[in-house]
Amino acid sequence: MFCGTVTPNVQQKKKKWSKGKQKEKLNNAVLFDQATYDKMLSEAPKYKLVTPSVLSERLRINASLAKRGIKDLMAGGLVREVSLHASQQIFTRATNVPSS
Repeated sequence: MFCGTVTPNVQQKKKKWSKGKQKEKLNNAVLFDQATYDKMLSEAPKYKLVTPSVLSERLRINASLAKRGIKDLMAGGLVREVSLHASQQIFTRATNVPSS
């Protein structure tokens, strides 16, 4: 015989799993409208760091459109290349620094 305290058989509540952190869906533009294009041409050359992700976040455009915008900025001499790699392209504003 068992001579201890007996706890009643209590049903435990089932663990409820959280859904995790939900990131809100971005509704970025897939084509330039004139206002966004003009804003990119005026503001992006003033950024210290210009990457497709920075342009995408600040101008609310998708990354492929940001890459095309950077090509336009490069062609106009408004930004210069710092590092170019398949996975990450880094540019900065064009200043009058002598090239090495």
